[in-house]
Amino acid sequence: MSPLPGDHILGSFDAALNSLREDVLLMASLTERNLANTFASLFTRDTELANQVIADDEEIDALEKQVDSEGIDILLRFQPVARDLRAIVATMKLGANLERVADQATSIARRARKLNSEDALPETHELEAMAAESVMMLKDSLRAFTDGDMELALTIKPRDKELDALNLQLNTRFTELMARSPEQIRSYLDLIFIARNIERIGDHATNIAEDAVYAKDAQDIRHLRAAAAAAANNLSA
Repeated sequence: MSPLPGDHILGSFDAALNSLREDVLLMASLTERNLANTFASLFTRDTELANQVIADDEEIDALEKQVDSEGIDILLRFQPVARDLRAIVATMKLGANLERVADQATSIARRARKLNSEDALPETHELEAMAAESVMMLKDSLRAFTDGDMELALTIKPRDKELDALNLQLNTRFTELMARSPEQIRSYLDLIFIARNIERIGDHATNIAEDAVYAKDAQDIRHLRAAAAAAANNLSA
């Protein structure tokens, strides 16, 4: 018995959706590896590892283009609605955020190469706590996305605020050190920019968590806190 037209279309849609998911999961795995390698290159002064991060970024860029192409093809061919539509759009946005995380990892690797060519700067290790938290935020946001874990997704934004605070503290710290040691200005500037890169990784992890909530519950939580604060202000006015 030949399959019904609807069965054929559904089977094709599921196959296309699975292919999209597999590509974005591969992209996530490569991005996590690149992020781990870039921090290893920074904290162990491994320039070869930094070079590998920079070279591997091209594969992640290519995968982002593939995810975008597949997602658009699914939208055009099947015109999905409701939850399926949200899942595809969120997956495409996940690919974009992963590509940006990989870009931040590459920027850190480039600065790590510069730092490695100079005398070791002990203050580099003051970035370790911030780096470790950004890695965990990315891992948790990806787990929230793939598992549909809304409780975990909602923990990411508060942690991003803590990462922002660490960035400000280190910015102040390294700026003060620049004034005390003018001969090390370039190196401390590199540390300031690396801290900013790490802070942006936290931003992208937050985006991924927010998209996880949207994909599952159709709830846009991007400006939820700001909207609540505005409503409270209006009531008190």
